[in-house]
Amino acid sequence: MTRPTLAVHKFSSCDGCQLQILNMEDEILDLAEVIDIAYFLEATRATRPGPYTISMVEGSVTTEHEIERIKKIRDESKILISIGTCATAGGIQALRNVADADEYANIVYPNPEYLSYLKTASPISDYVDVDMELWGCPVDKKQLLEVIVALLQNRRPVLLQSSVCMECKQAGTICVLVAEGTPCIGPATRAGCGAVCPTMGRGCYGCFGPQDGANTDSLSDILTDIERYPGETERLFNNISNFAPAFHEAASKLKD
Repeated sequence: MTRPTLAVHKFSSCDGCQLQILNMEDEILDLAEVIDIAYFLEATRATRPGPYTISMVEGSVTTEHEIERIKKIRDESKILISIGTCATAGGIQALRNVADADEYANIVYPNPEYLSYLKTASPISDYVDVDMELWGCPVDKKQLLEVIVALLQNRRPVLLQSSVCMECKQAGTICVLVAEGTPCIGPATRAGCGAVCPTMGRGCYGCFGPQDGANTDSLSDILTDIERYPGETERLFNNISNFAPAFHEAASKLKD
């Protein structure tokens, strides 16, 4: 019996989401018995060409070459999953979308004329159809495992549908926004991180992207009243998930 194949691809990113796959440790050994990991350069140089049953893509599209490459990956993949905030919303690279990419290049690199890049950093879905998105910076390894297992079992993955606030409640974490007046966009951010930041006493800054149906207008009104410095709320929405439409719109309204 032929095993389904898995390919893991890297685009512009820090590799953190690929490392989450490797961090599955014991689980990935079990998966390797039922799925053929055919392409995963972070783990092995040995590769096999597509087509692939499942392709997971980390990172945003930031070069012309990456545009062509993601189209090729889409063509050779039965199921395409973007993993992590870079792949789903452009990630930290998308800060260039609200700034001047050329100015950044001139500041960072001594010879920017050798660079080849797009003026914007975009999620994978801007260029090809994506079958599923897993948010997070980095993506949650439990969600990764659930998705792979669910696809192997031909069922719908069971993923969290709530906001970070629900994770705070489940962990018994006191609300930093209500109790301490700490700016936090957890009410508008999708669950999946385990409420790491509020549990450590700091506000959520939205690395898992906007929760479906998030009321960013109401949250913006609350946060602007308790800002510790001018523009803090705008900067929270303009952070790691800044190019996600809901957060981008919220930041734009505050800027105007």
